[in-house]
Amino acid sequence: MLAKNGGTPVRTKPWVPPFISTEEFNEIEREHVLNVLQKKRVFRFYDKGLEESEAARLEQMYRGRTNTSYGLAVNSGTSALVSALVGAGIGPGDEVIVPAYTYIATAAAVLIARAVPVIVEIDDTLTMDPSAFEAAITSYTKAVIPVHMRGTPCQMDEILEIARRHQLVVIEDVAQANGGSYKGRPLGGFGEAGCFSFQQYKVVTSGEGGMMVTNIPELHARASVYHDCAVSFWGVEPSTKVESFAGENYRMSEIQAALGLAQSGKIDSVVGRLHSVKKKIIDGIQSVGGIQLQRVPDPDGDVSYSLVFYLPDGEKASKFSELLAAEGIPNGTIHNNGFADRHIYVNWDYVLEKRGSTPNDTPWNCASYKGNVQYSKDMCPRSLELLGRAVSVALHQSMTEEDCQDAIDAIKKVAEHSFVVKNATD
Repeated sequence: MLAKNGGTPVRTKPWVPPFISTEEFNEIEREHVLNVLQKKRVFRFYDKGLEESEAARLEQMYRGRTNTSYGLAVNSGTSALVSALVGAGIGPGDEVIVPAYTYIATAAAVLIARAVPVIVEIDDTLTMDPSAFEAAITSYTKAVIPVHMRGTPCQMDEILEIARRHQLVVIEDVAQANGGSYKGRPLGGFGEAGCFSFQQYKVVTSGEGGMMVTNIPELHARASVYHDCAVSFWGVEPSTKVESFAGENYRMSEIQAALGLAQSGKIDSVVGRLHSVKKKIIDGIQSVGGIQLQRVPDPDGDVSYSLVFYLPDGEKASKFSELLAAEGIPNGTIHNNGFADRHIYVNWDYVLEKRGSTPNDTPWNCASYKGNVQYSKDMCPRSLELLGRAVSVALHQSMTEEDCQDAIDAIKKVAEHSFVVKNATD
């Protein structure tokens, strides 16, 4: 009998911890941070030992991980995206294509760069639909930001082919997929730039922080100028000579960088354990009737901290979610703030309403923009339909065989005893 109907739940113990990153904290993080304090150097651009700074070492690590030539440590994933866009020369009058399912920061970064975000559909991978991307290209389109959402790699072959054919800049948003890959290549190294986040909800954390990587010296030099309005004062030679211009202060502190170094050294171990956990559960529910597993373009490259499956419609997804939670497996849907919420375009109020910090001279109404992009809450029906019938279960690298089996048993129990699945084809 289902727990919701008075039966015994599959699981009564707490589910997984909420964070992947901070559960890995140990003496390694402590030693890295204490080393910074002992050196009494918490500002990166102190005039001695620039190349040995923690931030420089973190940049070197990510250049190596992504097989890129340049890295730029910044104070957030959003800052990484903005720096990449400005570095690539994206600005007023330009359109940048983004998916309907991503954190609002992706669209916000486009606006901060003074360009206009164009929102397109996702497909059953929950990442950008390549055909929707191509259909949205106009004469004003200058870039695309594929987002490797919830650790799932985008369909990079198709996206890159379309972008190259239309001569568009590709900026990968890897905020939610640090440690992922696509066909054996690390995410972040495919486009003109790759952007990472080290915020606490991510695979590795420095509290706040981010990284931009690229193989293009001019893009890196311009991003460096933009990330620090005073960069020329610190005696830092850019990768190539570019004219200076007004920037922000997106610098990363040495304490953040030290924590990021310690955490990033654990990526492969964490992702390897996550892979093992997800594979066990996938193998256990492959044959369950009535549910459809999320399509992952490259399962070997999946970061694997999220298990997603679809029910035939939104009503059945909500009911399945409720029954699964009663069996002791917390999960999320679009309806309960556990799955989509702030990551879905319908909740990007200031984007949909074309609202800037002031009414005047926004990216949409500035003299440089000649396009006429329009937004509405129903503009991406396929995305809403997919998200509406999706159920997501958070996974964690600490999960045991027993934890995995509980998830398998609970999903099977709900599927076998619930009218939700039995009537799926009615």
